[in-house]
Amino acid sequence: MSVIQTIRDRGTWIVFVIIALALIAFILQDGANRGGTAFSNTSVITKVNGTAIQRGEFEEKLKMQEQMYQGQGATREQLIGNVWNQEVERTVLNQEFEKLGLVVSVKEMNEILFSENSPLRQEFTDPQTGVFKVDDAKRAFAQIKKSKNAEQIKMINAAYIEPTIENGKRTKYQNLLVQSVYVPKWMVEKQIADNNAIASISYVYYPYVSIADSLAKVSDEDINAYVKKHGNEFQKEEETRTISYVSFNAGPSGVDSLNTLNQVLGLEKDFAAAPDAQAYLAKVGTELPYYDSYFSRSKMQMSLKDSIVRLPVGGLYGPYLDGNNYVIAKMVATKQWPDSAKVRHILVATADPRSGQQIRTDSSGKKLIDSLENAIKGGADFAALAAQYSDDPGSKTKGGVYEFFPQGQMMIPFNDFSFDKPVGSKGIVKTEFGYHYMEVLAQKNVNPVYKIAYLAKPIVSSNETVGAAETAAAQFATSSKSAKAFTENANKQNLTILTATEIKASDFNINTIGQTRGLVRTIYEKKEGDIIEPTEVGDRYIVAYVSAINKPGLMNATEARPLVEGIVRNEKKAKQIIDTKIKGTTLDEISKSTGSPILRADSLGFAAAFVSGIGSEPKVVGAAFNKSLQGKVSSPIAGAAGVFSVKGEFVGANINTNTPDVVKQGLIQTRKMGVYRSVEALRKAAEIKDFRSTFY
Repeated sequence: MSVIQTIRDRGTWIVFVIIALALIAFILQDGANRGGTAFSNTSVITKVNGTAIQRGEFEEKLKMQEQMYQGQGATREQLIGNVWNQEVERTVLNQEFEKLGLVVSVKEMNEILFSENSPLRQEFTDPQTGVFKVDDAKRAFAQIKKSKNAEQIKMINAAYIEPTIENGKRTKYQNLLVQSVYVPKWMVEKQIADNNAIASISYVYYPYVSIADSLAKVSDEDINAYVKKHGNEFQKEEETRTISYVSFNAGPSGVDSLNTLNQVLGLEKDFAAAPDAQAYLAKVGTELPYYDSYFSRSKMQMSLKDSIVRLPVGGLYGPYLDGNNYVIAKMVATKQWPDSAKVRHILVATADPRSGQQIRTDSSGKKLIDSLENAIKGGADFAALAAQYSDDPGSKTKGGVYEFFPQGQMMIPFNDFSFDKPVGSKGIVKTEFGYHYMEVLAQKNVNPVYKIAYLAKPIVSSNETVGAAETAAAQFATSSKSAKAFTENANKQNLTILTATEIKASDFNINTIGQTRGLVRTIYEKKEGDIIEPTEVGDRYIVAYVSAINKPGLMNATEARPLVEGIVRNEKKAKQIIDTKIKGTTLDEISKSTGSPILRADSLGFAAAFVSGIGSEPKVVGAAFNKSLQGKVSSPIAGAAGVFSVKGEFVGANINTNTPDVVKQGLIQTRKMGVYRSVEALRKAAEIKDFRSTFY
């Protein structure tokens, strides 16, 4: 529930001790150069410039990420990619750190631990003054030097110490690069001149769209020639594969939808008569969990809420379609509640909200909260007790107070006490996190609220629907023993053949198909032209064949065509225009031969290669500033949007509005941004061998 839902165990004394112990271990033996792993599995998952990333070490960090993102919807497959990228980046950076001799010394680590920005500041901050109690932190360290909990030390090292060391090195590395940025005087002067330069031209423009694409066909040879000429732009670092595929829908049919509707209608009478809606839904099942509290109309998300809130208590609405469910809504109860409440509380936690692990026994938690209640009734200061005893780091330093929050943000028992009790109410509330001693301080804006039960059944594919799709896919695959037969069968059955490109060996997802690691592995087990047996992905069956194997190196015509076909076609059109349309040496003659008017462009900026009404045209703007073309007509220029004949009319400068210092700072910032992309450059230059597909 809100901040309370994210109570973390590092705020407790036990985990503080673990953290402090790990830091002591670092201080006593310089942790900056620590390495190794407890995993015995030394299979190499990746090599970066010859440095191996071991699978055991990788799995440890993957598990840590899984725990960190538990409950946030991230899949293991997604996290594998994230962790791999992090480890490759960490490795290339550490290689640079080693070359430069960058370390985080014991002294520097101590400065981090006991400075105002200490990672332990929260645990050792005086709740009354907000002052970080450095001496208390140092004394706590001294008390726990003899602890021997090696496994927990290892965990904290991985979660806190090693990232702190690496971040320290990275900061030093970035600072080195930033400080290396220098802008000489001549560059500032040139930038000022470029910024202020303006030009005017007269021109004739013949657009490429005037020629039909069918008159400028682009062959594979044309594509290959362009790719070869611009080889650096079309280099591939790893193999990819392309598949052609058809799909057979196994999603719910109209009959399946009708069956679900009839199922819901069959339950309607019993749902209406059930005295306990929650118990009834638990018995028959529902896709929309029962929320045993109240919501105002403004907090409801469904489109039919206006009709539902008008129901009398016990009344039903539906069945109606909500997403993939048929739903009947039942009004269970109504009340008048405020829309926001302000409370204060003291939490005595019995369980860690993330892991569910027990922090203290229920009986000891109840005993402590009863003692706190008695102390407050006897006149003890609520804020002082919250600061000393509360396990909620989000409120303990604020007197236990949560400022005005809306309905439904907190867990149900906490929420109901806050909104159902009148201002001034005090009492003990039990949630899954532990015991809370609560007081309602204020409430605002009373409105109707509603408790609603939803009987929701999903529309799912029947066995008959799934079986029919599976059979059709299997029959298609059996009769399609080659790419030619695949195409012929697809045409006979009016099936659309789709293409998925750029599939890498380590991919978990295929564009246009979805997440399907199994299919990716199969694709890389096959040869070009091989048929792949039906694979179930979501609510469809995929039958495919490997239509291309694209080796590392220059892209082939099939791969490059989507990227360059338009460019090559325009080159062909430009040649046709120059050869057949542009005649003469003056703009009047060229205008007459092309049938295009003479146009004027004033105040073209050198720093922005843009022609009004046309778009970005760097070649045309460059010609405008060519002093040799002043008063003369250029040779035909094959631009981005068409062919241009340009006559220079004027080159000059605007009044300078930027001081040299402003321009210099702009240049420095631009170069600093390049510094922050240094990791990308290091990765591109590195030799990376990726073996993930062997293990996942």
